[in-house]
Amino acid sequence: MRSSSGNELISVVMPVHNALPHLDAAVQSILDQSHRDFEFVIYDDASTDGSMERLREWAEKDARIRLFEGKSNLGLVGSSSFVVEHSTHPLIARMDADDLSAPHRLASELTVLRDSPDVGLVGTLFDIIDHDDNVIRGPDYWRLARKSPFVPFAAHGSIMFRRSVFDEVGGYRDRCQYWEDQDLVVRIAAASAVMVIPRPLYRVRQWTRPGKAPTDPAQVENAVDLLYRSMARLAEGQGYDDLLEAQGSPTRVDPRVFIAGGSRVLWAGGRPRMFGRLLKRGRLGFDRSSAFALVWTAWAASSPSTLRLFLRGILKARNLRAGSAAAHSEPMRWAPPPKR
Repeated sequence: MRSSSGNELISVVMPVHNALPHLDAAVQSILDQSHRDFEFVIYDDASTDGSMERLREWAEKDARIRLFEGKSNLGLVGSSSFVVEHSTHPLIARMDADDLSAPHRLASELTVLRDSPDVGLVGTLFDIIDHDDNVIRGPDYWRLARKSPFVPFAAHGSIMFRRSVFDEVGGYRDRCQYWEDQDLVVRIAAASAVMVIPRPLYRVRQWTRPGKAPTDPAQVENAVDLLYRSMARLAEGQGYDDLLEAQGSPTRVDPRVFIAGGSRVLWAGGRPRMFGRLLKRGRLGFDRSSAFALVWTAWAASSPSTLRLFLRGILKARNLRAGSAAAHSEPMRWAPPPKR
């Protein structure tokens, strides 16, 4: 692993697609960071809601912003790759266009990378906030205490990584659309150490985007099913590259797909209606995963407020059981199960 110098600069990178009305707050949370020595690479991915016009105003106010305008939509993987490719500094901090970074986020992550040359990527825990910035779900401390192929910092926007390691592992992969961040972290963990700051230095916003282009539900479901199948391989200490190369789409998908899809709507304050999709496309059987998905989707559709209350209680209980992990203040190492 390459050593780092003490004066490394940061490129904060942020793809944008129809992020109003929360774009201003996201930009401001980066410009107000306690560590101020960075460039802010922003790519507008063919927004139609006025985001580009707003970004031009920000670029005129702050010279750290380098703004790129896209004429056609590159999508999640394409826009994520674009901002990294157009960055100029050795450390890359990701930001999402409707989320918020705590004032000391960059400084905290930079300290980890400077103090530990073997660390290639660092992320933080996060809160979930609603349209009005209210915290509706706290951090998942319990994820720090479990052994899982899923990274404990599920927020893409919370990570900072070395550009050299990103290039070494090949960057984002098109076949991992909708979970390109999980795939990237797994591959970086095979090349270097990955650390987690066990504090919520990032806030993920759950809201309904009226200007967002419609997405084919089956396409998203197939992608998330591929994620679950790939992580099952990883949990067994096996690779999953062959799954990415397979042709065709599944007729039935993992029942957890519909919980994942409904969760965004649920925490945005909406009423997920996934029960019908689960019956139509779910790979149902006489197992715990199927039973849980049936109960979750039915409950979410009938009484989302009580489901949110129940899930908050589950989170609190899990965090209490995590014990020392929840009380930990120093960065902790994360790694997927080792390959056999």
